[in-house]
Amino acid sequence: MIPYDLPPAFMVVFMFLYGAVLGSFLTVCVHRFPPHETVFGAWRSLTSPLSSYCDRCGTPLPAKDNVPIFGWLWLRGRCRFCKRGIPGKYPLIELANGLLFVLVYFLEVPQGRFAPLTDSCLSVSVGSLKFNDLVGPMSVAAVNWRVVYHFVLIEALLVASLIDWELMIIPDSVTLPPMVLAVAGAAMFGNFWLVPVWTQDPVHWNSIVAYFSGAWPKGGARSPVPDWILHFPRWHALSVSLAGWLVGGGMIWVIRLVGHAALKREAMGFGDVVLMAMVGAFLGWQPTVVAIVIAAFLSVVLIFATRLFAWNREIPFGPFLSLGTLITLLGWKWIWIRFEPLFSNPVFLGASALFLPVGMFVMLLFIRAIRRLFGWSPDDDVFENCEWTSADHLFHFSGESVDRQQGQWRRDSWPGESSGRGQSQWEQWRRPR
Repeated sequence: MIPYDLPPAFMVVFMFLYGAVLGSFLTVCVHRFPPHETVFGAWRSLTSPLSSYCDRCGTPLPAKDNVPIFGWLWLRGRCRFCKRGIPGKYPLIELANGLLFVLVYFLEVPQGRFAPLTDSCLSVSVGSLKFNDLVGPMSVAAVNWRVVYHFVLIEALLVASLIDWELMIIPDSVTLPPMVLAVAGAAMFGNFWLVPVWTQDPVHWNSIVAYFSGAWPKGGARSPVPDWILHFPRWHALSVSLAGWLVGGGMIWVIRLVGHAALKREAMGFGDVVLMAMVGAFLGWQPTVVAIVIAAFLSVVLIFATRLFAWNREIPFGPFLSLGTLITLLGWKWIWIRFEPLFSNPVFLGASALFLPVGMFVMLLFIRAIRRLFGWSPDDDVFENCEWTSADHLFHFSGESVDRQQGQWRRDSWPGESSGRGQSQWEQWRRPR
């Protein structure tokens, strides 16, 4: 039981306003991070300039215009000075982030005067707070600090998804700082992990020992959790974070290599590798594996749905990974019940690590054959060697503005420019003087 004195109505308002304000900050990150190649440069851009400004006229916006949601409604979606339209995605992000904070808080933090810890969506039989046996005010502090810890992860996922959806990139400035914070926070607090770094099924372990030793062990494994986890909580929390970091980044790295080998082109960017390494550092390796599985299922469903509606836009995988992580986090109590026997079985884990990459390779070859059969993407194999030559580069940019008098080229430009691009004769034919 934890003594929870704050009324739920107050927490709804507080968490929504808190999330909306942070949502306004996230829109600034989405706008300023991508142009910068370094992490330090991206974060420094948040303070230079310090205040928000109009993208068109460059005028700094007063504080009253930056009030989340209501500022946009008060201005009717237009800049106060130049009257240019302000995209509606900004208040939508603020609204969605406020609602998300309310949802996450009420699922993770038990509600009621003396609510049991088992009411949390993260409460499982081998959960961290159960082992630490926190009582009284320390229980409240532990639960609330853990939800703040997860808010950092969720905000990073939201920024990464918005940038990836629009620009098809995930900057390191979005993922690397939270990743470092995740490892440091895990080692500092020692009780933010969802499940131990390793759980063991006594039946399976006894069977393995009996198979290799020829004798059934006496007593067997008495606990599904190794004893050292209880005696060294901070070292264990650090091991959970580092194992999640390795497994999360490693799985996406393997998927990236297998996809490249099967599809003969880059199937996934390196930003996705860093993204899931960050998720693993926060949640541990078992929830990260579940999140990747859920993300893969959601992506396949959406890809087939977009084909039915003839939507040919290339869809990044980052938003699916973020959504899969959020579903895993908020539904962990119910997900772990179904996945615990699998993660506690060393035979199953070993077989999965061996056969899943092979199965994925065969599946991608099958999907590639289906796409060719139905003509969904006939240009998949234009560049069989995946090499972008200088000739391809020049051809690409020449197609951006074929007519230099209509495109980005100035009318008073030197005639040698068009001659060098082989356009001078074409222009004389097109525009006789």
